[in-house]
Amino acid sequence: MPESGAERDEPASRKPEKQIPMTTKTVTASILAASVAAAMASVATPAAAADQEKCYGVSLAGQNDCAAGAHSCAGHSTVDYDGQSFKLVPAGTCIEMQTPEGAGSLEPIDRPA
Repeated sequence: MPESGAERDEPASRKPEKQIPMTTKTVTASILAASVAAAMASVATPAAAADQEKCYGVSLAGQNDCAAGAHSCAGHSTVDYDGQSFKLVPAGTCIEMQTPEGAGSLEPIDRPA
């Protein structure tokens, strides 16, 4: 028995749907989501930064937050207590921290490699 048009896998008279409205909605939603995320990040950053300070010479190898020029940035320190790499610590605690190489510093310091 031959199949009717309703039972076939490929409908004969169906027109392809336009993809532009869905693409526009997707792009708009993505832009909106990115804008909200950026706005939230900019609001949260100043409060977090106010509670912390850069402390040089206290991080272990690979656990630094960034550097003064010895390498590109976070996690790249290869030396414990590198004086050119800093770790963010609670404000007011840096110079009280003691390491086997000496106290922490609010400025980059020279330490033996």
